[in-house]
Formats: sequence, C-alpha cells, structure tokens
Amino acid sequence: METQNEIMLVETETCSDEKRVCSSGKKRAPILFGWPWQNLSNFKYLLFGPLLAELIYSRIYEKKHSEYSWCLHILILSSLRGLVHQLWSSYNNMHYLNRNHRLSEKAIGFDQIDKEWHWDNFIILEASVASIILLINPSVTNLPVWKTSGIISCVIFHIGLSEPLYYWLHRLLHSEYFFERYHWLHHSSTVNNPFTAGHATFLEHLLLCVIMGIPILGSTLIGHGSIIMFYGYVLVFDFLRCMGHSNIEVVPHHIFDTMPMVKYLIYTPTYHFLHHRDMKTNFCLFMPLFDVFGKTMYEISWDLHREISSNEGTKAKAPEFVFLAHMVDIMSIIHAPFFLRSCSSLPFARNIIFFLNWPLAFLVMLMMWAKSKTFLFTFWYLRGRLFHYWVVPRFGFMYFISSAKDGINSQIEEAILKADRIGVKVLSLAALNKNEASNGGGKLFVMEHPDLKVRVVHGNTLTAAVILNEIPQDVKEVFLTASTSKLGRAIAIYLARRKVRVLMLTQSTERFISIKNEIPLANQNHLIQVTNYQAAKQCKTWIIGKWITPSEQNWAPPGTHFHQFVVPPISEFRRDCKYSKLAAMKLPDGVQGLGICEYTLERGVVHACHAGGIVHLLEGWEHNEVGEIDVDHIDLAWEAALKHGFKPV
Repeated sequence: METQNEIMLVETETCSDEKRVCSSGKKRAPILFGWPWQNLSNFKYLLFGPLLAELIYSRIYEKKHSEYSWCLHILILSSLRGLVHQLWSSYNNMHYLNRNHRLSEKAIGFDQIDKEWHWDNFIILEASVASIILLINPSVTNLPVWKTSGIISCVIFHIGLSEPLYYWLHRLLHSEYFFERYHWLHHSSTVNNPFTAGHATFLEHLLLCVIMGIPILGSTLIGHGSIIMFYGYVLVFDFLRCMGHSNIEVVPHHIFDTMPMVKYLIYTPTYHFLHHRDMKTNFCLFMPLFDVFGKTMYEISWDLHREISSNEGTKAKAPEFVFLAHMVDIMSIIHAPFFLRSCSSLPFARNIIFFLNWPLAFLVMLMMWAKSKTFLFTFWYLRGRLFHYWVVPRFGFMYFISSAKDGINSQIEEAILKADRIGVKVLSLAALNKNEASNGGGKLFVMEHPDLKVRVVHGNTLTAAVILNEIPQDVKEVFLTASTSKLGRAIAIYLARRKVRVLMLTQSTERFISIKNEIPLANQNHLIQVTNYQAAKQCKTWIIGKWITPSEQNWAPPGTHFHQFVVPPISEFRRDCKYSKLAAMKLPDGVQGLGICEYTLERGVVHACHAGGIVHLLEGWEHNEVGEIDVDHIDLAWEAALKHGFKPV
C-alpha cells in the first residue's frame, strides 16, 4: 500500500512534468543561454590546449617553474572534477547495488543522455575564469600547501556568503521570468543523476562561478589561502552537488537520529530530489537551514528520506520480463552504463577510449570472474511494463572452456530460479546462455525444474524468422554454415519446404540425415551436404552462423549477400559483397527509459532473440520456448512481432 508521502510525491512529480513541457517550448534562446563553444562539440577540450602548452613551455624554457605551476593545478583539478562526476555516475548506474534506494523508478533514456552530453561545460568555464584571474594577479599563485586558518575562513565565507547568495539566486531563477528563459533547462532532465548537476545554461554557471569563487578568493585575499584549501573546497563542492543530484539515497537516516541538528547543515539526495519534483521548495545549496529561514522546506523531506534510506518504503518493483545476457569480450565492459554512460548509449565500436581503458577492463573482468553473480545491468519500460536486462558475469571465451561449463550453467539456473521467485513472467536467454552443447538451448533448466512459473525462452524462433524474411523470394540457392545448429536446422528445413536449394556445410553426415528426414520426401532433395567452402563458390546467398575468416569469405563470388546469426558479427572484408547486420528488430514505439545500445546495434534496436522473448510476453504465450525450434511457429512469431509494432531493420 502506498504511504501518504508516496502519494504526495507522485502528485508533485506529475506537476513538475507538466511544467517541464510548458517551459521547454521556448523557441529563441535568450542572451547567455548557450555556451560560447557549443559549436565545437567534443573539440571543446582543445580549449585546455593553451594551459598545457604554457605548462610544457615553462618547464622547458623558464627557470621559475613555480610561476606557471598554476597551469598544472588547473589541469589536475579539472581532471579530478570530471572523475568525481564520473564516479558518482557509475555508482548511480550500478542498479544491482542500489535499486532499493532509488528515488525515482524512471530510467534515463537516450533523450536525457543527449541533452546532458556536454554536462562538463562548466569545468571548462571555471578553468578559464581561474586562468584569467591568475594571469591578471600572479601573486595569488604563491600559496602554501596547507594553512588551517584558510580552511576555517573558507567555511565561514561559504556559510556566511555563498549559501545565502545561492539560496536567493536560486529562488530568483524559479521566478516566472528567469525559469521560462533559463532554469527550465536544468529541470528538463526527467531523472536526477550526477551529470544533471552540470546541465544548465551559461548564465547559471557564471553565477555559480561567483558563488564558488567567494570562499576561495576571499580566503586568499585576506592571506589565508592554501593549495589544499583550493583543491579541497572545489572537490567537496562538486562531491556534494553530485550527491544532491544523485538518484540514489546514500545518507543513512541514523545520522540524523543521533544528531538531529545535522539535517539542517547538510542536504540529502532525497531533499534535492523533492526540489526537482515540486520546484517551489528546498532551494538551498547544501544547507537546509536556509530553507528553514526562508520557509521553503518541503514538509515530507525527512520522512521520505527515512523511508527510502531505511528500506521501510515499497521494495523495488519486480519486472515482467528479463533478458539474460552475458559479456561478449573484455572490451564490452567499457560499453556498460556503469563504466561510461556516453559509450553505452552508442553502438559498440572499438576506439581510443576503449583501448586506453583496457587494463581497467581486464581487472574488472578478473573480479567478475572470481566473485560476481548475475546482476541487473539496466532496465526500461514498454507500455507500462517493466523490462530488465540481467547479465551473467561471464565472457564469451569462457563458454568454450570445458571446466567452466557447470559454473556458467549454475549462474544461469540461479538467475532463472530468482526470476521465478520474484514473479517474472518471461525470461529470455541470450547468445551463449542458450548454447546447445551446454544446456540444450535452455531445455536442461526446464527439465530440472518442471514447476517453474516463469516461461524460459531462447527467442530463436523469431531470429530464424528475421533471417528468412531478409532472403528475397526469388532466391533459389543458399549456402548455410552452422547448418546443424538450432538455428541452422530451422532455416534449412524452412527453406527446403519453400523449395530452395540449401548447401549445408557440415562434417556430420548423421546429423545431416537426421535433419533431412524431418522434411517431406518430396523436398528432401533440396538439402545438399557440403564439407568445404569451395562448394559454394557459385552461390551468391550465404547464411553465416559460425565465424568465418577472410580467406573463407574469398570463396564467395562477387555480389554475394552475407546474412548472419553469429556473435560477434563477421568482418566485412569483401568490398564487392553485401553484409547484413545481425538479425535484429527495432523496438515498438512507446519505449521509455532505454539508454543503452545492445552491443553493435543502433539505438532502439535489439537482437531478434531479445525481441522474440518480448513477443512471447506480449502475446501471453504459456509454453517454454527451449530446445529445437518449432519450424511451424516461425511465421507465427514473425506476424506476432509485426502486430506488436516491431519493425525489421
């Protein structure tokens, strides 16, 4: 049952959503709305170039290194500020750790990720302002490393000037004039997250520069500045801003129970979350004391904080659907939202960022192999239904290590039992989690647990349908690799029924004959066993279910169309041939909160087996789709997918 606090929270959230819609409709940006370097896109980081160049030049040619050490400090501090925000973002995206302490159950979608893409503009701005000040007055660069009096004066300046100034400026920004012209942008983010802290207009961050600069410059000008004060104040300021914009409650309520006055000195994620929902209360920078003085504190702030931080509120909602995937290779870790959100929102592609992070990814891989269990990777909504993406902490190469087989199956089995226990309706197995050699395409788990309420599906019926519908109706001959696999068998039988000649690459005559005997006698002559790639040198339609090398691709004649169901996809080596992407479908309209790309696929596109599992749920089918593919259901799955709004790609 919903508590009174939760009901009030829903009401304010609905109201704030309406305000976002109304206020974000401004067509013409006012003065100081946009950033001076916004047209530079990611080249904006070149603005740090002069600092780096000055530092290098002074180190090589100047004798007084200390005179230009401020360049180094600004560069280091800017990097640390980015790291603080990234670490908070990573924690917010570790849903497996913090799902029961989430403030909003909404998920962050591509729209919000794109809007907040340049969240770090303020770091460039403040580095530029600091550089100008230090160039104008170089004497302030001669600071001691530590000075206790400087820390004290910095705190006094912050409480006495920065906090009240921010409070009143923030209230001013919520006036009709300034909110509709400027502050709506900050509140346009649907779900709070650490990057939301930096998502604001140029004018607002100029004002924040002043608020931040008062304690630092004030302490320095009265002779109490220090390097530790400079670093400490800026990083603590960023840390608290990130914490306040976090969607995870991290402050335990026991602190306020033990020391009640502390709740007026430091805000919490819940406290600022309520400001983003109500927008008429909780205006303070970090200290709720000023909301008390201004009579703008939201009445349920502390009660809601207690509920969320103590798990006394409603537990996280169970999903109706789970897609159980696994890591592909070491580099795929970097594509996780808890690693780099920006990378995970784009199709997987190896670049310099991936290679620079390879050592860290390798370390994470070892940790996952040693300790980790199946975890929640991300989630999203479709037509009011909650969809989860779980990941077995194993990598593609591990599935081919014989000694790892039992351990992997144990991980999959535990995930299925957990899904059954929490009320999941459909669990769809991805890629190697349904390996025939390991678990018979999921059949092993269904046989061992015949009383499962959750439907276990491999989704490959729709995968076969997608591949088959890619092939033109006038094709008379195809070459099929992995032809005796689950998918290969279904494709071969379906095409033979359609009187298409299928060259089945297999060394197993026994398996070939078994498949051949599954089709009517009149169609059996359409299945031809071949044992090498040379046999297909005249065939222009290749269906690839197993990785093939460039030299093997060379046997295909010019103009060949390569269809495939192999992960990862084959290299597009032949320029005179056409390559289809992996079998996939575009999700229906109405998806909310989807913010990651599924491996190499484009935004909003999922692998066909994933789509097959979703169709299983939407159709309400009660059977388990495991083991061999029922060829008679291929057309049924295709028609059901189209009916529910899935689109071929």
